[in-house]
Amino acid sequence: MIILVGYTSVDGQTRRIAGEIASRIEAGGDRALLFDIASLDEYGVSHPEAAILCAPIHAGNYPGVFTEFVTREKAWLNSVPSAFVSVSLLIMSDVEDEREEARGFAETMKHETGWVPNLVHHAAGALRFTEYDFFKRWMMHRMAKRRAGATDTTQDYEFTDWQRLNAFVDEFRAAAAS
Repeated sequence: MIILVGYTSVDGQTRRIAGEIASRIEAGGDRALLFDIASLDEYGVSHPEAAILCAPIHAGNYPGVFTEFVTREKAWLNSVPSAFVSVSLLIMSDVEDEREEARGFAETMKHETGWVPNLVHHAAGALRFTEYDFFKRWMMHRMAKRRAGATDTTQDYEFTDWQRLNAFVDEFRAAAAS
């Protein structure tokens, strides 16, 4: 089976997640077509038999290029097995209301675009303090002190649960094959 793994990435973690998904798909014997949605390249929508799309939440929204793509391709996405991976640091919060807020972003996206993925996975992202400019590092540090406890801005922090992500990919592949 050929599975499109489409993504948009702001700070690189969603691209890394999509790459891991593609590797897991290929290791399982299917073909992954890794596609950067922001590139606006053609990906041959007539060829993939399934799709997993990945997008991060920043400032309460998914990137516009992602929602535009989903809206444009919703007929195809709804006609094949499809899944969505929403990337947000909120999903790892100790506060249930914040985790619910993170889940709500995906629900809102589904209503706004008309795409109804078969499966949704919420993945925690990363803090790349060493790659941020001063202002972003300051803002992310403030947020991290409240939520993640990752406060040393001289190092980066990875929060993605790779085992859970791989289990999700395996679940999707099994469902798509049946």
